[in-house]
Amino acid sequence: MEKFFKLKEHQTDKRTEITAGITTFLSMVYILAVNPNILSASGLDSAAVFTATAVSAAFATLIMAFYANYPVALASGMGLNAYFAYSVCVPMAQAGIKDPYQIALTAVLVEGIVFVLLSLTNFREKLVNDVPANLKYGITAGIGFFIVIVALKGAGIVVSDPSTVVAMGDVAKPEFVLAIVGFLIIAILDHYNVKGHILWGILITWCLGMVAQAIGWYQVDPKAGAYSLFPTFTAASFIPKAPSFMAFNFKWVGKNLVEFLVITFSFLFVDLFDTVGTLIGVASKGNLLDEDGNLPRAKQALLSDAIGTIAGACLGTSTVTSFVESTAGVASGGRTGMTSLTTAILFLVAIFFSPIFLAIPGFATSPALIYVGLLMISSIKNMEFDKDIADTVAGFLAIIMMPFTYSIANGIMYGMLSWVILKVVTGKAKQIPPVMWISAALFAVRFITLIYGIGYR
Repeated sequence: MEKFFKLKEHQTDKRTEITAGITTFLSMVYILAVNPNILSASGLDSAAVFTATAVSAAFATLIMAFYANYPVALASGMGLNAYFAYSVCVPMAQAGIKDPYQIALTAVLVEGIVFVLLSLTNFREKLVNDVPANLKYGITAGIGFFIVIVALKGAGIVVSDPSTVVAMGDVAKPEFVLAIVGFLIIAILDHYNVKGHILWGILITWCLGMVAQAIGWYQVDPKAGAYSLFPTFTAASFIPKAPSFMAFNFKWVGKNLVEFLVITFSFLFVDLFDTVGTLIGVASKGNLLDEDGNLPRAKQALLSDAIGTIAGACLGTSTVTSFVESTAGVASGGRTGMTSLTTAILFLVAIFFSPIFLAIPGFATSPALIYVGLLMISSIKNMEFDKDIADTVAGFLAIIMMPFTYSIANGIMYGMLSWVILKVVTGKAKQIPPVMWISAALFAVRFITLIYGIGYR
């Protein structure tokens, strides 16, 4: 371990690396409870998603450990899983398409393959650099708002209303109250720098829910979607359920190529900034950047992410990406792949505790989603609103169109199209890089299909 991970060279030791790996795991293990809850809306089985999430996280993190030697852990990304379920699968299901998750998984597979090809060159970094900063920050903030509205709806805090479109839910319902309490608990724990504060917030909210059920406040009613909050422990329940392996639908792709390209491009685009931004942020916090501010072994790190995405698609989960929660492990002293190795082993161990994670209700994971949304929304502070009108409007539209049209893809589409149009109209067409022309052209075709009612939605 010493020689392979070069611990002395990175001024660390085995004990520090293992501790850091445990810290990273505790900071991001909430994904094992959240991801099955979100992806179940796509038609995927929650237990199968749990297995796929844990296995793909362990696999991708092991690649990062041994191939890139970085203290970065990977798992199904927040925001990307919401896009998978609510922007792709739900509209398709409403349009009468059977098993829409198969189409979404196909898009994730293709995205991963494209990422592998891009990661073998420097084109991936160039793509990130060529997209306007305001649009990048706007997309991140927009995804944050989107995740928040998904969480508020899931907990019954926000409900639909024929007069005002949305309204506040029933404040007397335990789901409403406990979700708000859970969010405040996470905020308090974060303030006091409690490791794994998001996970602890989920678990405490769940325990409060069990208390509410025991005293009769929370009523079990399966027909209304209110199931018992107490986990069922049997010998069979600890045996991991097989994931939805290779559940792809290439036949639909051949008949709906434009729609499929838009879906795939949206996955690609969101994952693009998520991965590069996370890697740079984690490396910066751990002083792992070189003297020029570049990331050594960037190609290996990006390939680890891309291969993890392909593996996740084959196993039946949404895009696997680098987790910003890895900074928790780095802050604890993690500097090498041994930190990632520790985290990966813990994900493999967690596979055999599915009864616990799968019993956690939606209102207990909603606080985690709201808090993650808060962290993403904070990127607004980096935006500039008083300079180029194209940058201002593009970032603004990306932010508002995601939550208000309930689609991450729509936010990206309006943001990119408006930026290119305003650049042309204001006489700055020469400032438009090739990637933005290509992106705008793709979304313009998609916009036309929407106007003429072509495709599923």
